[in-house]
Amino acid sequence: MDSIIQGITIYALPVIFAITLHEAAHGYVAKHFGDLTAEMAGRISLNPVRHIDPVGTILVPLTMFVTSKLMMGGGFLFGWAKPVPVNFNQLRRPKRDMLWVAAAGPAANLLMAFFWAAVIKLGLAFPESTYAKPLILMGIAGIEINVILMVLNLLPLPPLDGGRIAVSLLPNKLAWKFAQIEPYGFIILLTLLISGALGVVLWPLIKFTKQMIVMLFGLYV
Repeated sequence: MDSIIQGITIYALPVIFAITLHEAAHGYVAKHFGDLTAEMAGRISLNPVRHIDPVGTILVPLTMFVTSKLMMGGGFLFGWAKPVPVNFNQLRRPKRDMLWVAAAGPAANLLMAFFWAAVIKLGLAFPESTYAKPLILMGIAGIEINVILMVLNLLPLPPLDGGRIAVSLLPNKLAWKFAQIEPYGFIILLTLLISGALGVVLWPLIKFTKQMIVMLFGLYV
């Protein structure tokens, strides 16, 4: 039980930052390209309360985390925040600008993974400090959650960010047909998760990305 409480404490801050900055980034970039919907809804904010979904952000990830700890395994941490409202028709060039709005969230997660890598580097630089071990553990958790969110959201499945990027890049006729998947996207995602197929597809990409970050920052923990 102590290890579960310790794990929750270590992961809490990285998870809150990950979802907050991911969603705020969508809203900020949408505003940059002409859509003020997110700003008027108060979603271009670093206040996590504005982005947290009680079920998707707290209950589901917490349940999966505790379950994986009790089963002594490394489960796939899954969750979601309240989606930032974006009116793509309000963008100056909707189809083109959709790509940048969608890519903003995963890009924010990548930058946060770099930030947490720097936190680990700081902890390693002062190994005798009382705060060294908590910083390193929190940094590892921060890289883990942000890389998972980035890779998961880049999956080319509407309404995930990768799906919207694909719609932006595809020719108009194909883009319209591909976008019709969106109402079923969440069901498809849950089916992939429950069947284990999601982990088979994503874990190699997650592992590769983490290895690149470790090499880039020279981390050996």
